[in-house]
Amino acid sequence: MEDVRASHEGELRAMLLRDRVAVTLGLQLVVDEPGHAVITMVVRDDMLNGFDVMHGGLIFSLADTAFAVACNEDEQVTLAAGAEISFLRPVRIGQQLTATAVRRTRTGRSGIYDVQVVDEAGHVVAEFRGRSRTTRLPAPAPGNSDGADRGTP
Repeated sequence: MEDVRASHEGELRAMLLRDRVAVTLGLQLVVDEPGHAVITMVVRDDMLNGFDVMHGGLIFSLADTAFAVACNEDEQVTLAAGAEISFLRPVRIGQQLTATAVRRTRTGRSGIYDVQVVDEAGHVVAEFRGRSRTTRLPAPAPGNSDGADRGTP
């Protein structure tokens, strides 16, 4: 298991190293294969909403990051064209979540990926479906995290 802040080779991991949200959330990359990714996180106190359950937006961020790793299968920059999530179970402080992303189809510049988020007991807490679009954006230079090279798809 690798912390996304760890030093690695390869553009895909460089993408995660530049992902300030992934670093802030403490996401851990477990599986990194074309069309398949697994990422984990532990729920902290600062991730809870007013009902003392994990904020849905952060569960979405975990699933979205696994989706991003799975759909960036090559040197081309692939972004989300859309996504939806269903929250199925509340999550509390201290729980460990695992998001597993799997490619369902990829045709031309478009893809569909499913992400299942489970807790440490294996209970499904959320189901996410992401639609990807491969862009013509240049990949940022390694080590560049100032945001100056970002554009729109």
